[in-house]
Amino acid sequence: MTWIIVASSLLAGVIIGLLIGGRLSAQPTRVRELEAELREAADAERRYRDNVSDHFSMTADLVHHMTESYREVYEHLASGAQDLCPEEVAGKLLPSKTDAGFDAAKGEDTDDELGALIPPKDYAAKASPEQKGALAEGFGLEKPAPKDD
Repeated sequence: MTWIIVASSLLAGVIIGLLIGGRLSAQPTRVRELEAELREAADAERRYRDNVSDHFSMTADLVHHMTESYREVYEHLASGAQDLCPEEVAGKLLPSKTDAGFDAAKGEDTDDELGALIPPKDYAAKASPEQKGALAEGFGLEKPAPKDD
């Protein structure tokens, strides 16, 4: 009788082992599928980063070429104004130095019109000195008059 119990337990264990083993053998294929998807996603992300890098590199090159073209046009206009116009007109149209317009934009103090740029104000102008400005703490707040009870 003991042998029958041992044999049936062994048979049940083998059947359960085969069922579990069959299910576990399906897992490696899913793992391989997920690894393939991960590789594809990593490749797509790398291609995207390369495309973005190429895009901004080309944009930088185009802006550089545009800046150089602008500088050449500016120099051509300055030399043409100096050669073709009287000095007082040429001085009003364009500065005599070819890079004077670019230097004035850097913030150098010059007496010409380009150096007289005024930066924008970060506050609203007041109608009178007594008026509270828009950035004052109490702007727009009225204190209630004390009530006589």
